[in-house]
Amino acid sequence: MNHSPFNLFLPIALGCDHAGFEYKEDVKAHLEGLGLTVMDMGTHSRDSVDYPDHAHRVAEAVEKGECAFGILFCGSGNGVAMTANKHAGIRAAICWNVPIAELARSHNDANILCVPARYVSTEISRQMVDKFIATDFEGGRHATRIGKIPCA
Repeated sequence: MNHSPFNLFLPIALGCDHAGFEYKEDVKAHLEGLGLTVMDMGTHSRDSVDYPDHAHRVAEAVEKGECAFGILFCGSGNGVAMTANKHAGIRAAICWNVPIAELARSHNDANILCVPARYVSTEISRQMVDKFIATDFEGGRHATRIGKIPCA
């Protein structure tokens, strides 16, 4: 039974490279402690890996509707964001503080949060995740803009 303060019916997909491994593990424990279900798409150690392998898995799960949101971690957040944003319907946002994470959801309808693990603390990471999944998209004028993002 879900005892989370968040009203999510689907799991949250998590993924990372070696630079984001500890952050992913921290957020995974945090979310599970809140009663949420996560799908861990790896990596599963600090050993060097190629970030696209894990970013694609997270983006595909969100793209297919298997997960409510995705959260990706790498050193700068850039590599995983670039990879995830290649998928149709994915709006992956690099966030470095709580207000940016909130705006990514409320104004940009972001569905994947990308965390730059080398530049934020684990505490800020958890706070961003909480705000990201708790924030609704505002729609309205923002929906018109979101509709203009796809190229085709």
